[in-house]
Amino acid sequence: MGHATGNEEFRPLKIAVLTVSDSRTDATDKSGDYLRDALVEAGHEFMGKKIVPDDIYQMRAQFSAWIADPEVEVVISTGGTGVTGRDSTPEAVLPLLDKEVEGFGELYRQVSFEEIGASTLQSRCLAGLANGTFLFCIPGSTGACRTAWGKIIQPQLDIRTRPCNFAVLIPRLMEK
Repeated sequence: MGHATGNEEFRPLKIAVLTVSDSRTDATDKSGDYLRDALVEAGHEFMGKKIVPDDIYQMRAQFSAWIADPEVEVVISTGGTGVTGRDSTPEAVLPLLDKEVEGFGELYRQVSFEEIGASTLQSRCLAGLANGTFLFCIPGSTGACRTAWGKIIQPQLDIRTRPCNFAVLIPRLMEK
């Protein structure tokens, strides 16, 4: 696992949070609140939080707005990655991606297996790039958000993590 070397200076990233849920409100969105608090605690800039229902087109509209915003560098969504009829975050996001980071879902399920066993199979989390913006789609439980943020996303968004990280790539994402 990569680690911070301390030789580089931390660079805060501009991160937005999207909660996908038919039932959560601002008052009950513990997962979205956790992500907001965790990214601020890590030193990143919070760019906003929205809650949208499990509706492909409403999700795409919000993801697209943030993807088009040159100020937003990362979007983390929580919810809608399961296998029920309403879970449709992957279907909403995949057509928007320029590149998928295939290993993200694999790594999340590996790390999650240590915590919840074979139940991790129910997660269809994913990550990718769209218009130079990193997108991470993770499960809706607060525990899943802690796992994804603490063990995968946070280290990859810290420019000091070695041997490599996503943060150092941001200036190069729009190269042709």
